[in-house]
Amino acid sequence: MTTATNTEQGRSSHAPGATKPVISSEADILDLAPVIPVVVVDSVEQAVPLARALVRGGIPVIEITLRSAAGLGAIEAVASEVEGMVVGAGTVVTPEQVQQVKDAGAQFIVTPGSPPRLLDAALASGLPLLAGAGTLTEMLTLAEAGLEAMKFFPAEASGGRPYLSAVSGPCPHLRFCPTGGITPETAAAWLALPNVGCVGGSWLTPKDAVAQGDWDCIEALAAEAAALRRP
Repeated sequence: MTTATNTEQGRSSHAPGATKPVISSEADILDLAPVIPVVVVDSVEQAVPLARALVRGGIPVIEITLRSAAGLGAIEAVASEVEGMVVGAGTVVTPEQVQQVKDAGAQFIVTPGSPPRLLDAALASGLPLLAGAGTLTEMLTLAEAGLEAMKFFPAEASGGRPYLSAVSGPCPHLRFCPTGGITPETAAAWLALPNVGCVGGSWLTPKDAVAQGDWDCIEALAAEAAALRRP
């Protein structure tokens, strides 16, 4: 077992006075923090100290993806044990997974795309949904379904900031969480777009830091991300 570079002993599991924020819509998700950490964990045991480090750094939201076998268990652990953290399920790609993440305690769902069966299941779940869209047609399809906040994915590969900026002309009512290819160096420029509420990024939880249990590193990265200001 890898020895952590710091421990949780004697430290608060959440920021002072933190309580779990309540979200009721997609728009609420976009307002939680400038950056939503997109996280892959290799073991359930990593999830709780990782999430607590994010909260201490000022990031009260996490997207735990189903890209690993530990994803569901990690969602359940964070949802039940980490005060001050809103936990979402990412990389949800089947209707069956929608029910699984809801049962695990996810407070919102993130999908990379929005095929009809998946979209119907996610909407029927009653959980706030950040559905993925990469084209104007996909965005308008989601808007027809009643969604005015969504995930722009994969952000850089789908045209980047110029594309999303152009979308604000015909669709000024839509807001986005761009994800995919965004870095600490480009995040502020994305957040400056009028239709961007927050961005998604994996840089807050580097794989080596998670493997080593370097929660101080993750707390520091979270603090830098929390300091990003939206206009």
